[in-house]
Amino acid sequence: MIEFGREVCGDFEQASGREWLESNGIGGYASSSISGANTRRYHGLLVAATRPPLGRMVLLSKFEETLIVDGERFELSTNQYPGTVYPEGYKYLSGFRLDPFPIWSFDVDGIAIERSLFMVNGENSTVVRWKLREAATSKVEIEIKPLLAFRDHHHLRRDEAKFNGAFVSDAGVISMTPNAELATIYFSHNAASVAETGFWYRDLEYAIEIERGFDHSENLFQPFSLKFDLENVAAVIVSTRKGDFAEVASLEENELERRADLIETADAKDDFTAQLALAADQFIVSRGEGKTVLAGYHWFSDWGRDTMIALPGLTLSTNRPEIAKSILLEFAKHISEGMIPNRFPDAGETPDYNTVDATLWFFEAIRAFVSKTGDHDF
Repeated sequence: MIEFGREVCGDFEQASGREWLESNGIGGYASSSISGANTRRYHGLLVAATRPPLGRMVLLSKFEETLIVDGERFELSTNQYPGTVYPEGYKYLSGFRLDPFPIWSFDVDGIAIERSLFMVNGENSTVVRWKLREAATSKVEIEIKPLLAFRDHHHLRRDEAKFNGAFVSDAGVISMTPNAELATIYFSHNAASVAETGFWYRDLEYAIEIERGFDHSENLFQPFSLKFDLENVAAVIVSTRKGDFAEVASLEENELERRADLIETADAKDDFTAQLALAADQFIVSRGEGKTVLAGYHWFSDWGRDTMIALPGLTLSTNRPEIAKSILLEFAKHISEGMIPNRFPDAGETPDYNTVDATLWFFEAIRAFVSKTGDHDF
């Protein structure tokens, strides 16, 4: 298990320098730093692949979270603004672990709660849960405020005029369509109350973008707040489809079973190998009716050269030759003048054929596949 204690989690620089990633198998992802502060423009709790595996859009940037204990408020969130960090929720972080998906532990004056997060494989959905672990008081609530970006994951939101902040709340589901050209976002929840807010959070800074010398400041819209009584587990499904809060338990069970199957199939004998098998799976995504490989997170698409080089390690070493076969067939569909594509652009135009050796790596990947399977007919 990958795990960090208070020494790392309670240090802003260390906690912000460690990133986590959840992927959904179709090119979308959720990612941020352990501290909760987004440090890249690519960070977000729901980065949806609108044209799988590409067309990635940051829909939900993050949640602002406030623990309420007998009426007293404690801010659990962390953001970087010009010259300051506010709030400083990382100071309440007592631990972070992948078990197998990201889980944060907070300790607030003897109140222990956990936040967990995972993505649903095959769809643009993120499930976030908050669970009370220990409390010496009977009245513990949590207030959740979504911060929305609704923009291409390469860009930053500054224009507020074209953003529609209206939402509809009905029977445990909130829906919004801030941009008519993009997907509707749904929040399925078990909150005790919903309150309209409608604020802009301005000038959030992304530290890694500063280091890279890029634009690094963004405005995010905060449309409403959700308040939960932590006597029960609080949960939100954030998705591009209309969901149902009752699905939370089954979605988590299905994802745990899927990851356990990956580990079993890879014949992982220890925790380190198991972590490698799970990490390898995050790069395998759907393209059309087949499979492909993302060259890297957060912004790479599926590059032919990288895919063929990585194919044996990602699929054959993990005992998933059927995935390897699907990837080879998918790239074979796009052969042009003897070359496989080097890159599928984000905007979905004609693939780029600008690598001299990707096709040679294609042959090598086929050789490795046949060596593993003996499938000479293929």
